[in-house]
Amino acid sequence: MLKYTVKRVLGMIPTLIIVVTFVFLFVRLIPGDPARLVAGEQATLEDVENVREQLGLNQPVYVQYGKYVTGLLRGDLGTSLRTKRPVLDEVKARYMNTLKLTIMALLWSSIVGVALGVWSGKNRSKWQDYTGMTVAVSGISLPSFWIGFLLIMLFSVKLRWLPTTGANGIKGLILPAITLGTSIAAIIARFTRSSIIEVLKEDYIRTARAKGLKESAVTWGHAFRNSMISVVTVVGLQFGFLLGGSVVTEQVFAFPGLGSLLIESVNYRDYPAIQSLILIFSLQFIVINLLVDLLYAVLNPEIKLS
Repeated sequence: MLKYTVKRVLGMIPTLIIVVTFVFLFVRLIPGDPARLVAGEQATLEDVENVREQLGLNQPVYVQYGKYVTGLLRGDLGTSLRTKRPVLDEVKARYMNTLKLTIMALLWSSIVGVALGVWSGKNRSKWQDYTGMTVAVSGISLPSFWIGFLLIMLFSVKLRWLPTTGANGIKGLILPAITLGTSIAAIIARFTRSSIIEVLKEDYIRTARAKGLKESAVTWGHAFRNSMISVVTVVGLQFGFLLGGSVVTEQVFAFPGLGSLLIESVNYRDYPAIQSLILIFSLQFIVINLLVDLLYAVLNPEIKLS
C-alpha cells in the first residue's frame, strides 16, 4: 500500500501543474480590469496605469506566471487585491467554517442516505422502495436555493428557532447543512439501493439465508458491508464537491465560507484569491480521491491496490 500511495502522490504532480496553468490563464479571461477596481471609479487613466504597474499586471503573461509559480513553491498564495491581506490569511479565516458545514452536511446526509437506500433495496419493488426513491428523486430535483429559502421562512421567520445567516455556533450550521446535504442524501440513497440490490443477488447471501440467519443479520452483516465499496466512492466524491461547491448555499445564508469568498473575489476580479481558491478546491478533490482508494483496502482486504 505504501508503494501505491507514493505512486499516486507522484502522479498528482502533473495534474497540479495542469490545474495551476489553466487556472492562471482562465482567471485572466474574466471580463473587467482589476486595476480599475483597485484604483476606484473616479481614478484617472494615469492612476489606473500606476496601479497596474504596482500589481505587475502590465508585465507579460509568462512573467506573471513565473512569479505566481515561484510564490506557490514558497507557500505564498499572493496578496488579495480586495483586502490587501495575504490570500492565505483570507483562506484560513474561512476554511474552518466551510469544513464544519461540509462535515455536518455529509454526516447527516450519509446516515439518512444509507438508511434510506438499504430500506429501499431490501424491499425492492414494494411500497417502501417506491416511497424511498420518491423521496430521493425529490431531493435531487429541488433546487438548493429554494430549499434554503423555504427553511429560512419556516424555522427562522415563522418559528424563530434558528438564525437566518452567519456561522453562529451549531445553530447557525443547521439550516445550511440541511440545505447542502439534501441532494447529497438523495444521491447516496440511490447508489446504496443499487448496490444493495446487486449484493443481495450473490450466492453467499443465499447461503447465509439457507443457514437460517435472521434477515437483519443477512442485510447488515453481509450485504451492507460488501455494498459499501461503491457507496464509499460516492461519499468521498461528494465530500470533495461539498468542500468546493457550497457557493449557492453560502450565498443564501450569508455564510462566511470559501464559497462566498470565491464569489466576492470574482466580483472584484481578485486574481490571486481566485487562483488560490480554485487550486485549493482541486487539491482537496485529488487528495480525497486518494484517500477513498486507500479506504477500499480497509473495507475489503481482498482488493489489491496496483
